[in-house]
Amino acid sequence: MTEPLTVQPGTASDPTTIVQLLDAEGHRHHHPEYGPFAADLDADALRAMYRDMVLTRAFDTQATSLQRQGELGLWAPCLGQEGAQIGSAHALAPRDFVFPSYREHGVALVRGVDLRDLLPLFRGTRHGGWDPRAHNFHLYSIVIGSHTLHAVGYAMGVQRDGDVGTGDPERDRAVVAYFGDGATSQGDVSEALVFAASANAPVVFFVQNNHWAISVPTTVQSRVPLAQRGPGFGVPSVRVDGNDPIACYAVTRAALERARSGAGPSFVEAVTYRMGAHTTSDDPTRYRDRAEEDLWRAKDPIARLKAHLLAESLADEAFLAGVDEEADELAAAVRDHCRTLEAGPPEQLFDHVYTAPHPLVAEERAQMTEFEAGFADEEGAR
Repeated sequence: MTEPLTVQPGTASDPTTIVQLLDAEGHRHHHPEYGPFAADLDADALRAMYRDMVLTRAFDTQATSLQRQGELGLWAPCLGQEGAQIGSAHALAPRDFVFPSYREHGVALVRGVDLRDLLPLFRGTRHGGWDPRAHNFHLYSIVIGSHTLHAVGYAMGVQRDGDVGTGDPERDRAVVAYFGDGATSQGDVSEALVFAASANAPVVFFVQNNHWAISVPTTVQSRVPLAQRGPGFGVPSVRVDGNDPIACYAVTRAALERARSGAGPSFVEAVTYRMGAHTTSDDPTRYRDRAEEDLWRAKDPIARLKAHLLAESLADEAFLAGVDEEADELAAAVRDHCRTLEAGPPEQLFDHVYTAPHPLVAEERAQMTEFEAGFADEEGAR
């Protein structure tokens, strides 16, 4: 079984407790430290969060189905983690830069990425699928934890560009690295924390603790809450209810403002739950039981925010129905688009290895072209 979620008034100085502003029944609570960071979330903002969560789940569900039908080679679901992703992503400013792992579909949506552009990577037709510079959202990283080093390096570059601590909101910016609990067991993450702390880099480490690194529970990976890793490196840390989008927004906004002001890195542990499989090659029924899943299903972030919207008359049934209709249309568009994706010529593999022409890459491209042409000659000889 996973560890129970015991909510107490969490603070940045005490990463053993958990920040929560919206409970599982949809009741809003005040928090002395983080409440003010969510004060700007009006009805429009909360409805936008709800819409993004529903669209993310519809997309994710459709992509999972497409993999089961043989249309995708693999898929990494984010089912159950929409609150952590959407809440934190709404706290980002346009100039902030995101380094995702491989299941941050909700963050991609908020950053303006066409969700259909996530599919080529998993269909095997392209290495990426979108321009990172267009959305300040980097390509997915399949190698666990490696992108945290990239994020810190980028943040150090931001620092050297002078885009930190100026007080100008149009100039100051921060970097966020999203990763899972399993990645914290990788050496790359520890190295990233060392460099971030030493350089006082403007980076936020956002850990989605979904309780399972494939079949290994977090309690086996770490004897203490993951947020306690941060203080060991000199990085302030906080635990937040990852199924509470409002708290995730507030905590992330506080960490981002700290980073942009020049105060350095932060470590956020969003305690959530992976309600589906790790990837579509995984069978979670082999290592966890239905009772645990039912316990966390009752804390569903979408149902939680929906209950709050209705209870406070911030949304009506017409709005909810409209979002559901939009989600159905997105799912249909994703399904149709996926089946049209075809791989380009193999030579495309060499297009973006380096930013400038490289003689070794050019030589290898020529060898590949010659190799492929050999098959055409053989076909013609027949």
